[in-house]
Amino acid sequence: MYTKIYPLLFAQFMNTKLLTLASLTLAVSSLTVSTVVAKAKLTNQAKLFINGIGTVRVGMTVSQAAKAAGTKLVGDSPNNNCYYVKPQNEPKNISFMVTKGRISRVDVRQNTQITTLKGAKIGDTEAQIKSLYPEQIQVTPHKYVQGGHYLTFIPKDRADQNYRVVFETDGKFVTQFRSGKLPEVEFVEGCS
Repeated sequence: MYTKIYPLLFAQFMNTKLLTLASLTLAVSSLTVSTVVAKAKLTNQAKLFINGIGTVRVGMTVSQAAKAAGTKLVGDSPNNNCYYVKPQNEPKNISFMVTKGRISRVDVRQNTQITTLKGAKIGDTEAQIKSLYPEQIQVTPHKYVQGGHYLTFIPKDRADQNYRVVFETDGKFVTQFRSGKLPEVEFVEGCS
């Protein structure tokens, strides 16, 4: 009698342990996938750099950029020349210029949370921008703001020579900034 009961109890015990282990593995896997997806989502903590922001890169199609951003990109009707899209929800006040069907630049306006990799942001002084990028800022007069400037970061790395970060100022403080490829990043009126 004991020889028949113990194997049966042992089998039930092992099935319970395996079921618990499988459930625990599934829970940890789900948590890991959720964490990876959460990290991929474009947020106000995303950093702007010369050829993108967060996980979105210049050269991506709108569909690729939306997938990388973890959010739908909405905006102007697509055309072959130039149009803008932006995240449907967050982060606010950023937009992507699309030329020839691909992201060509990122614009940041009225969003003081998004910074460059070096920490530059809206509200910084011209002196702060120049100190963050020593000997790499070209200063030119603003086309529309009396006394304002364009502070253009020109990378030294040969691989990045076709990209720029442009900070617009009122003569004292950064009012907006953008990054992307030449020539689009230097279009003063955007797609106009």
